[in-house]
Amino acid sequence: MCEYSPGRLQGARSVAVVDIGSNSVRLVVYEQLSRASTALFNEKVLAGLGRGVGATHRLSDESVAMALAALKRFRRLCYQIDVKSVRVLATAAVRDADNGPEFLAKAEEILDGSVEMLSGQDEARRSAHGVIAGFWKPDGFVGDLGGGSLELIDVKDGAIGKGETFPLGGIRLEEASGGKSKVASSLTQDALEGADWLAEGHKRNFYAVGGTWRSLARLHMAQTGYPLHVIDHYAIPADEALEFCRVIAHSEIDAVDSIEVVSKQRRPLLPYGAVVLEQVIRKVRPSQIVMSALGMREGLLYEMMSPEEQEKDPLKVACRQLALLRSRSPKHSEELITWTDRIFAALGIEETEEERRLRVAACLLTDIGWRAHPDYRGTQSLSIISNTAFIGIDHPGRAYLALAVYYRYAGLVEEALSPRIRELAPSRLKERARILGSVLRVGYLVSAAMPGIILGSDLIVRDDTLVLRLPGDLADFDGERIRKRLARLAKMLGLGDSVTETD
Repeated sequence: MCEYSPGRLQGARSVAVVDIGSNSVRLVVYEQLSRASTALFNEKVLAGLGRGVGATHRLSDESVAMALAALKRFRRLCYQIDVKSVRVLATAAVRDADNGPEFLAKAEEILDGSVEMLSGQDEARRSAHGVIAGFWKPDGFVGDLGGGSLELIDVKDGAIGKGETFPLGGIRLEEASGGKSKVASSLTQDALEGADWLAEGHKRNFYAVGGTWRSLARLHMAQTGYPLHVIDHYAIPADEALEFCRVIAHSEIDAVDSIEVVSKQRRPLLPYGAVVLEQVIRKVRPSQIVMSALGMREGLLYEMMSPEEQEKDPLKVACRQLALLRSRSPKHSEELITWTDRIFAALGIEETEEERRLRVAACLLTDIGWRAHPDYRGTQSLSIISNTAFIGIDHPGRAYLALAVYYRYAGLVEEALSPRIRELAPSRLKERARILGSVLRVGYLVSAAMPGIILGSDLIVRDDTLVLRLPGDLADFDGERIRKRLARLAKMLGLGDSVTETD
């Protein structure tokens, strides 16, 4: 049994999901059931249960033995981690095999619990809920490519629309095509031929779920020199993705540029994942392909939550958790939200709903680097925010958060910034990150990161002057250092002067 660290959320009850898929058997242990669940442990075994099922209708003895051995290990790991709840799912390979019931019986004996045998409709619903859990107000089609099947389903405004399962999993397609990409392409076209409802995805997002498609995205990132290594929310314009998939589908996979970023075990299925995605793009005609790190397992967790929990913003939940674990005062971080609300209004800075959402998240994260050496707080915070497993935020938004907190620590000195990180955020977001970072630099000299102080101060513009107002009980905070930061902020805002006022 484990001993909890102060770095863990206190009182959290861990939950685990075991996913018995056509290609892999995976265990993921989550710290708690939450809109921003963090994985405590994640392990997969590529057992290949789906191999040969299309031809023999049976799970092979070798694959069964490998999968059952993995389940034995997973059960012991859950005990070691002190998991409070375990859910086990099985998908297409077990569902389609004649000896699937026999395998399930052995699995349930090993795990000392039931295994939920999912239908294709169940898989599609869970995958769609995974995307709803990981994206803020998604609108488009979800596609989950496994080893045995492809699930396509419409999502909009937090609701699930029409969906369908197709026999186009990577393993199944590889075997049915005899390893020939042209045949695989033809089989995929035939399978999608009658699905005219897919035209409803025109000019909307296509959310790609599944290990093979994530590997394709990782390869695309490497080939384009993308500055982040975060798969979730990685977006590729549809026409660019179409050409990329066409090249991968018809190339010798081990000779492809940057193929070393994909594990050797994953490489054989890459061409078939590319074939399926290419044909889906041609059929659906989406605006862009957006990668999702969340899928069926997270969809199950989402379904286990109360309606109140489901309604929460996953980005804000994640940022509040990080503030709780890393900041000097989570309450102070919350106060900064109200304080900057007032200041942005006083400065006449208009924000969209999404821009305010990002500012709230930045305020919650603004003190996470305080334990680092002062010279490196900005760059360390930027690195953490750029690469932390946040959900519910796209890459331009992630760049805004990283830049805002960097500027809060380092000022507007940009020598340590990668130009590619700056390029991820559009000009409007970059400018707002600079303003927020500079405002927070003033605020932290007033509050010293402690709660109960900052809301007593205010920043306003009078004529052409930026004024920091400090009531009588805060008058002693006035000083040369705070006046210098105030002057820099005024200059950045294009104001003529700056002063502090005390009652």
